[in-house]
Amino acid sequence: MAKNFKMLAKTLYGLEALLAQELRQLGASNIEIGTRNVTFEGDMGFMYKVNLCCRTAIKVLKPITGFNVFTEDDLYKKVYEIPWEQYMEANGSLAVDATVYSKQFTHSQYIALKTKDAIVDRFRDKEGERPNVDLDHPTLRINVHIDRNICTISLDSSGQSLHKRGYKIENTIAPINEVLAAGIIMLSGWQGQCDFLDPMCGGGTFLTEAAMIACNIPPNLNRAEFGFETWPDFDVDLYEVIEEAALKKIKDFHFKIYGYDKDPLALRKAKENVRNANLSEFIELEVQDFFATEKQTERPMYLVFNPPYDERISVTDIEKFYAEIGNTLKRGYPGTQAWMITSNMEALKHVGLRPSRRIKLYNGKLESKLVRYEMYEGSRKASKQ
Repeated sequence: MAKNFKMLAKTLYGLEALLAQELRQLGASNIEIGTRNVTFEGDMGFMYKVNLCCRTAIKVLKPITGFNVFTEDDLYKKVYEIPWEQYMEANGSLAVDATVYSKQFTHSQYIALKTKDAIVDRFRDKEGERPNVDLDHPTLRINVHIDRNICTISLDSSGQSLHKRGYKIENTIAPINEVLAAGIIMLSGWQGQCDFLDPMCGGGTFLTEAAMIACNIPPNLNRAEFGFETWPDFDVDLYEVIEEAALKKIKDFHFKIYGYDKDPLALRKAKENVRNANLSEFIELEVQDFFATEKQTERPMYLVFNPPYDERISVTDIEKFYAEIGNTLKRGYPGTQAWMITSNMEALKHVGLRPSRRIKLYNGKLESKLVRYEMYEGSRKASKQ
């Protein structure tokens, strides 16, 4: 029977409970929620499954050792003692990422450099040759985490961040992170039970993530590679079994996903991204100014969108722009749940609608609010009766 081991999945602030729920549904054990991370246990096949199937994970780390450190020399000596030849060949390549929360150690790049030196020196001393550094496609990506004086060394099973799904070939200005987009859709409660609209769709990230959620398509199916594929113990047959099992769980979707944008160039990029994800049959894209539209059917609908914040995309009159969002929702979109993320709290006041829910998230480094507006048919009172 395959042996279980401890892992840590990183995520974005505010998505920790969603990630724990995903891990639980996939079959993880001993789940514990942290800040921007969730720890859990599973075997090698489960590690493959989490990388392939988790929508809200950014990294999946496999800790290999932990120790106390008090100086940089301490770190060097203890990293040097790790039998790195078990994890890679001397002629391979490596990359080291470090995060530090410590008064003693304050410079993460220096910690990464010191770790790299220790590994390289061990190989040179023991085997007469040393691995190279390759930041983009290393044989082994190593994570160093120092919390006060406790150092944890992990292998990064994901490689590049898992938000890089592999479908996005055309980027627009201020695109939303794929993990954040999936998390927002999951927080909204939409699972494919009705129509879905992103009225300011840009490069189509919300649309693509929504289609994958509706059809239960593994989010990282289009990725070129995972970190674990270059590990000495990578079991390609086991990975193919995991992938095949996930593909068998794909399901039909019986509603429509719509995307509007008034910028034809943005819409062209969205079409390319959607086509690259093999999701064109589920997503309809139109050049439309949201403020000149109304709902096309009487069926229930979810709106999920990321309007300009007047940060990376400037708007001439941001307060008027947000007021127009509220007017359009009131006038043209009865019977909808509208979810919107923004970091512009002042402009948000001008929407003129009372949010029924507010959730704190971060879009990059911008503290943001995800808000829900419930647009009832007729009056709210009538809908309750």
